[in-house]
Amino acid sequence: MKIVIFIPLLASFLLTLYVIPFWIKKAKQIGLLWQDMNKYKRPLVAGSGGIVAVIGFLLGVLAYIAIKTFYFKSSENIIEIFSLTTTILFLAGVGFVDDLLGWQRGGLSIKVRLIMCVFASIPLVVVNAGVSEMSLPFIGNIDFGLLYPLFLIPLGITGAGTTFNFLAGYNGLEAGQGILVLSGLALVTWLTGTTWLAVICLLMVMALLGFWFYNQYPAKVFPGNSITYTIGGLIACLAIFGNIEKIAVFFFIPYILEVFLKARGKLKKQSFGKPNKDDSLEMPYDKVYGLEHLAILMLKKLKGKVYEKDVVWLIHFMQIIVIVTGLYLFRASIF
Repeated sequence: MKIVIFIPLLASFLLTLYVIPFWIKKAKQIGLLWQDMNKYKRPLVAGSGGIVAVIGFLLGVLAYIAIKTFYFKSSENIIEIFSLTTTILFLAGVGFVDDLLGWQRGGLSIKVRLIMCVFASIPLVVVNAGVSEMSLPFIGNIDFGLLYPLFLIPLGITGAGTTFNFLAGYNGLEAGQGILVLSGLALVTWLTGTTWLAVICLLMVMALLGFWFYNQYPAKVFPGNSITYTIGGLIACLAIFGNIEKIAVFFFIPYILEVFLKARGKLKKQSFGKPNKDDSLEMPYDKVYGLEHLAILMLKKLKGKVYEKDVVWLIHFMQIIVIVTGLYLFRASIF
């Protein structure tokens, strides 16, 4: 791969990095501000800045397509890239509308979100993305035929898109998790020969990295569902196009656990901690209703006082362990 391919990566990073300050300023002017719930004084922070990262990602994708077309004289995988991009745009739009309606007021209803995410999967369905034959544990190879595009693809996009935001609500958490999971999938897709998917992965990683600089503790901007729906949907797209469903699901284990823990609270318990005057965090409930609560509980036993950034780094560490374990377990099909 020639060095020219780094141009789209740099474009995604720089656009996000330099546009975010303008978004923060404009968000303050129009009152698009959300409370920082894990701080005692609950300061107001610019909301839904993740849409800038989505735009940075899309600019990088278009630059990548231009380089493939004009420099490499290739139209290979262009249809796949455009169908993936269309799905991402749809998910970002759904997430952005949800943000504008306000999470504290319920945003879009669960039913509407699920229906819209199913619609977002249509671009992948119409190009018959992925491979319908899958190898399942204890069963072997199964060809799902039309069931794959008509049921499994919408299920994957909807499931990943709507659950990535479950593990959220802490400064830098969503962006950092996206960087980790997508970096792992970029490595997998590169090693398995789908280099175009690896580039798509890294484009989002670079956009998220530019965003993370402003979203890390103490956050100056929050991501919102415009980026969490996008990241989740992109993970599903990568699994489908790269035929790496099992690996992607394994990397998604923290989110699967989060879904079960949230279901324990009937999806009504918030992920936030209970901040003290010094901004250290306490357990908000008697029981654990998310990995965030589990992290607070573990850290309190280890070091006494727990702060928001401690929770974020512990969850990142858990995610890294999952990724490394997945790379080892699936090494035969990767390396």
